[in-house]
Amino acid sequence: MVKHIAVIGSGTMGRGIAYQAALAGFFIHLQDISEQSIENAKAYIQSLAKKSADKGYINIEQKKIINENITYTLDLQEAVKRKDLVIEAVIEKMDVKIDVFKQVNEAGPGNAILATNTSTMSPTEIGATTKQPDKFVAMHFFNPVHRMKLIEIIRGMDTSDETVEVINTVAEKMGKETVEVNEFPGFVTSRMNCIIGNEAMNMLMEGVASAEDIDKGIKLGLNHPMGPLEMADLVGLDSRLRNMEYLYYHLGEKYRPSPILTKYVKSGRLGRKSGHGFYDYE
Repeated sequence: MVKHIAVIGSGTMGRGIAYQAALAGFFIHLQDISEQSIENAKAYIQSLAKKSADKGYINIEQKKIINENITYTLDLQEAVKRKDLVIEAVIEKMDVKIDVFKQVNEAGPGNAILATNTSTMSPTEIGATTKQPDKFVAMHFFNPVHRMKLIEIIRGMDTSDETVEVINTVAEKMGKETVEVNEFPGFVTSRMNCIIGNEAMNMLMEGVASAEDIDKGIKLGLNHPMGPLEMADLVGLDSRLRNMEYLYYHLGEKYRPSPILTKYVKSGRLGRKSGHGFYDYE
């Protein structure tokens, strides 16, 4: 039974996972190599818990549980020791993820299940570098974690049925729905999301319509809750570019990144996190 979880990486996804897991009653160690990132994550989680309680989404006892159930640390060994589950949520780069799990293995997590939060990358490739690839799986959370209902569970070649069953139980306790996916680049949601977003960027570049009207058309005409350009800004255009490059490498021409995406990233227009993307946020 999973009670203690380590979350490695305290950025947008890591802190969201830590918040939701703590709310579900799990005991969390949230780890990062940056003290500033840890402080930012702590401030975000405490602010989100307060706002959620003030608006009645959670009660005062749940707010207290969130704040009491999360331990913040820079020490990876402290974070992973005696844990039942370790969830990695670092930057979407294969070499970085593999390096994190090498460090996790060296830190000795015991018999813990290891999970990568990735939207595109191979759990087989990452899991092969760990000591127990049968206990390795991908958990694809969605941003913002506390609102989005889905977790994609992606099997690697060696992932056991028991591991998938445990992860399904954890997801259910977090209040999430799951879909089980056999490994293939981009899984289900990212393949669709990336190709829709890329086409929206190409239409913007070609002058077909404004960003506002492209997004409005998709929201009202196709009933998407968020337009594809808004979504890309939320995800981060640098993150979206890395995903597109990965899919382009593995799946070919239809995933070639739109030139406007490459240009925006080179210019520092990264979306919400930089204040400018396809929209201005300042």
